[in-house]
Amino acid sequence: MLKNYLKVAFRNLLKNKGISFINVFGLSMGMAVTMLIGLWIWSELSFDKYHQNYDRIATVWQRQSLGNQASAFNAMPIPLAAELRASYPDDFKQVVIVTGGQHTIAAGEKKFTKSGCFMEPGGPDLLSLKMLKGSRTGLKEPSSVLLSASLATSLFGDKDPMDQFVKLDNNNKLTVKVTGVYEDLPNNTTLSTMAYIAPWELFVSSWDWVKNIKDIWDANAMHIYVQLADNTDFNKVSQKIKDVKARHSHDASGVKTALFLHPMNKWHLYSSFVNGVNVGGQIQYVRLFGLIGIFVLLLACINFMNLSTARSEKRAKEVGIRKAIGSVRSQLIWQFLSESILVAVFSFVLSLLLVILILPWFNKVADKDIHVLWTSGWFWLAGIGFSLFTGFIAGSYPALYLSSFQPLKVLKGTFKAGRFAAVPRKALIVVQFSVSILLIIGTVIVYRQIQFAKDRPVGYTREGLLAIQMTTPEIYQNYNPIQNELMSTGTITAMAESQGPLTDIWSDESGFEWQGKVADQQESFATIGGKFGYGKTIGWHFKAGRDFSQDFATDSMGLILNEASVKYMGLKNPVGETIKWNGQSYHVLGVVENMIMTSPYEPVQQAIYYLLKEPGNFINLRINPNISTSKALVTIGAVFQKYNPGAPFEYKFIDQEYAKKFSEEERIGKLATFFAILAILISCLGLFGLASFLAEQRTKEIGIRKVMGASVFQLWQMLSKDFVVLVSISCCIAVPVAWYFLANWLQRYNYHTTIVWEIFAVVGAGALLIALLTVSYQAIKAAMANPVKSLRAE
Repeated sequence: MLKNYLKVAFRNLLKNKGISFINVFGLSMGMAVTMLIGLWIWSELSFDKYHQNYDRIATVWQRQSLGNQASAFNAMPIPLAAELRASYPDDFKQVVIVTGGQHTIAAGEKKFTKSGCFMEPGGPDLLSLKMLKGSRTGLKEPSSVLLSASLATSLFGDKDPMDQFVKLDNNNKLTVKVTGVYEDLPNNTTLSTMAYIAPWELFVSSWDWVKNIKDIWDANAMHIYVQLADNTDFNKVSQKIKDVKARHSHDASGVKTALFLHPMNKWHLYSSFVNGVNVGGQIQYVRLFGLIGIFVLLLACINFMNLSTARSEKRAKEVGIRKAIGSVRSQLIWQFLSESILVAVFSFVLSLLLVILILPWFNKVADKDIHVLWTSGWFWLAGIGFSLFTGFIAGSYPALYLSSFQPLKVLKGTFKAGRFAAVPRKALIVVQFSVSILLIIGTVIVYRQIQFAKDRPVGYTREGLLAIQMTTPEIYQNYNPIQNELMSTGTITAMAESQGPLTDIWSDESGFEWQGKVADQQESFATIGGKFGYGKTIGWHFKAGRDFSQDFATDSMGLILNEASVKYMGLKNPVGETIKWNGQSYHVLGVVENMIMTSPYEPVQQAIYYLLKEPGNFINLRINPNISTSKALVTIGAVFQKYNPGAPFEYKFIDQEYAKKFSEEERIGKLATFFAILAILISCLGLFGLASFLAEQRTKEIGIRKVMGASVFQLWQMLSKDFVVLVSISCCIAVPVAWYFLANWLQRYNYHTTIVWEIFAVVGAGALLIALLTVSYQAIKAAMANPVKSLRAE
């Protein structure tokens, strides 16, 4: 019996090739989109699950508050780790100090700049690294290093890396022996770029500034990873340790400090803190794309159901004959269900092929390394189960509806579909286009928001600005020769050192005093150090006063404020004012326009620029605009290799680094655009199929109207009118829903675009136009048909 069901179902699909193609292709596209989104969500939700102790690992954070202002960050004082071990041994299995960063790592002539960590010996075990050579205890040797498999191959090729020596930052103090090789961490882990791990004690012994803060509780500089004991939970331990730092701190500013644990299972999806409180993060996009996946699949299923129910009425005579020769209702129901399920299974197979084709592009846009979960039983269970469910739901209405026909009426030709038979189809079309219009409006708003932030003045000149991180002793020792040689070639117009990059803030400090300061006014300031020429190099925009100058010896005790600092301090005439910083008096030389160094969507933090006395960690260069960038880079690279042979020449363009600040929103925008296009395409496929069916159903009516003198335009108008009304209703539903949700989404940004009515008008008009174009082909084709052929049967 099942064989017969499938054979008849297959014949019906071949008989109606056009509708069958629309059904299969439309549903497969919906399934493919949902599958891609499902794989992306799986990647997000499984972030960091590579680590065996994933649900017991956390980082220690601190929340600092003063008055109504609060902030949260994960930089910790070094002595806190020992205190947690000593005072809370029953709550922690592991407490590990970690500091990360980029360092040059070299073996022989091969050298690379890689991100890595210095951590205490328990770190590899806490992270449950999978060792390919050596063991997790390798960091117990003071001058050792663990390498990732890819870095070990890059440095040593096929040679065994064990017990080989490598040098960090071309520093003889940092010559270390390879004591282990671990498997590269997957892309969906926080530490995926960790190419090496060196001992924490080696870090302490190699840098004097670390030794100086080793016992200071107010120096927040390191990260602390912990693994909880089995009988505890994060909230209880957070309550126990919240006052530990406050008890040891000597900060007299009145800032209240509370420690808390941020679990690993929240590092990726719940990483945003506003005013010291966790407000979510990437989880909002997981929810958003989950909804989009459901909506797009819903559109495809609506097509499937619409066309299935529409075609069902043409098979009334078939049902009548089957009943007349003895078929019972249950057999008819299973016949129609088998056809529907067959289409759904075909669609699932085709969707797998579409996913394989789209996945490389999708990974590139989403910045992921997603693969189809071929070996996962859950994947196949979900895919096949969903196909059967979709086929059952889509086929249930025509199966139950058709199987209820009375054979006598059908065969006598007196059967007619009810006057409300088309209402469900019309309602589904409204739902389809409402969702499609909502997605298109959302995509437009995302791009407007990105463009709005891009158009904000950044406060300096990005074009032609280059940044090079200083990582080796040679670059410090040869700074002046490098500068002189580059200036003499005419390749650059300016060069200066800075403490920290131009596109981020690495230092926040408090303890400033100024005339008129309110008693509880103690917000932290971003502090950025630069050498002479820093302002000229980056292209500061002065609002008042002047830059640091070597012509004035007193400028060593000078400061430059940004507009946000002047406003916060309430200074009417800031130039010449005295500001005390850690007990020393400084005078204000000038005021510069606010520079966007962190998020372009947030207010600019109040910043204080000072004259750097010690060497910086970044070199900023401005390329001569009269020289091509490629030629300039060759010259600059040659000079750096000459004076700094121990490190590869690596640079970053500031405009490209600034552009990365929009990468998350742009990535979301591109994916949303892709899904919106597919949504409207799926909707139009369904509309096309339905228009084709309705035109076929009204063939004789159209023939009679033509004979009676109706024009092609009048017939087109008659056939298109209903669809225009339905899409118009969709616009009326989608617009207020889109406005409500998008207005709330924009509120998460301090600087955001406005929602203007023109967006809704253009998108609505576009949806109507697309619907008209889709319907018009079938309408005009039917209107231009020869009435003699359509009326011949009469």
